[in-house]
Amino acid sequence: MSASGDASKFPVHSSRIHLALLISMAAVTFAPAPGRALSTQTSKSRSAKSYAQAVGVPLSTIIIFGDQYNGGDELYDVRITVKQVVRGEKAWQAVKGASASNQSAGAGYDYVLARVRFEFSARNMPEHYSYALDQAQFTAMSGDNKPYDPAVLAKQLEPTLHATLRSGDSAEGWVAFLVPRGDHTPLMVFREDVGNLSHEGNGSIFKLYYENPSASGKAKPS
Repeated sequence: MSASGDASKFPVHSSRIHLALLISMAAVTFAPAPGRALSTQTSKSRSAKSYAQAVGVPLSTIIIFGDQYNGGDELYDVRITVKQVVRGEKAWQAVKGASASNQSAGAGYDYVLARVRFEFSARNMPEHYSYALDQAQFTAMSGDNKPYDPAVLAKQLEPTLHATLRSGDSAEGWVAFLVPRGDHTPLMVFREDVGNLSHEGNGSIFKLYYENPSASGKAKPS
């Protein structure tokens, strides 16, 4: 089921004190001790590219909402998949097709488009929280962690990645980035946005390129 709507509805218990933690893992999910954010993707001893999730491979994370007035933590499973990546001239044609007011990437830069699927599900019932998903929670960076500026478009590509998700909901849409033309292995980072809630976590990392060059040659927005 897909959901979209007013992000102001998040969270349900807006008058209470909450804590949200994001724990990122590529294959195995588990619940950490309260008050700590654990991640298999925060190692400083190796490049982010070496453990970034490949295109088409889901990454599983846990978002924990804690409420001291509501009897403890609530765990929500999240699966994020970069389903498709489009770059260069094909990406520019898609951006221009969304609106003639959208500007070109500029000298030395490419548009990189990622179609992202986001699934949200509570582990236990009853559940009390929703999640406000927005494309601004996704950013691009280089393999050595250098952040890139976001793509500023007059009109975003449809479908846009924007939804208020309850348990069992999913959303899918396009996110646009500007990447230096010489970077052939850019990465995407997801960082949870929990509104006025405090949170920890270093995000989940994905490849914005195909490891098989023939796949990228066939890619176009769909």
